[in-house]
Amino acid sequence: MDALLKLVLVTVAATSLHALAAPPGATLSPRVTEIIASRCSLCHGMEGQSASAVYPRLAAQHPDYLVKQLKDFRDGRRKSETMTDMAKDLKDEDIAGMASYFSGRTAAARQPGDTDLAAVGKYIFQRGNSYSGVAACASCHGANGYGTQQLPRLAGQHPAYLEVQLKEFSKRERNNDNAVMHAVAAKLTELEMRAVAVYVGGLQ
Repeated sequence: MDALLKLVLVTVAATSLHALAAPPGATLSPRVTEIIASRCSLCHGMEGQSASAVYPRLAAQHPDYLVKQLKDFRDGRRKSETMTDMAKDLKDEDIAGMASYFSGRTAAARQPGDTDLAAVGKYIFQRGNSYSGVAACASCHGANGYGTQQLPRLAGQHPAYLEVQLKEFSKRERNNDNAVMHAVAAKLTELEMRAVAVYVGGLQ
């Protein structure tokens, strides 16, 4: 029975690696293929659609943004015990291959969250809050939350993950990115953070 189980696991792993070997729009080296299958997939899923809200969805994220974040994790500019360990031995070409792979995955649809809360988030995202000086999120991340090569795609991201990042920006605990986010997040209330996260998480 143990031998049979081992054979099944080896077969599944081999199938996953084969599926990864030639993804649409990306050519992966054997090393990058192995890294994605053995490291990235553990938390982010083979297609970049992490099931847990603890880990961000990587599918359809901008490649340049992914490259920057992975290099920042590797070089200690962005703090995360787990990701620093995962990225510490990555070469620039590994990072480029991984970014190309995940950026080419299709973003999965998400069910919208609390509609009342999302309505508040939509207002903040699209118009900001003139009373507290919060700029509209859409002014940088785009009306649909798709971001740019320098700014992350937010649409369809786990709301709980987005909320954590906003809180880290507000406390200046995340300081590897544009300082504009420190100023914006510091003016958001916890309710506004959650509302924006819920709204953005429901975008396709």
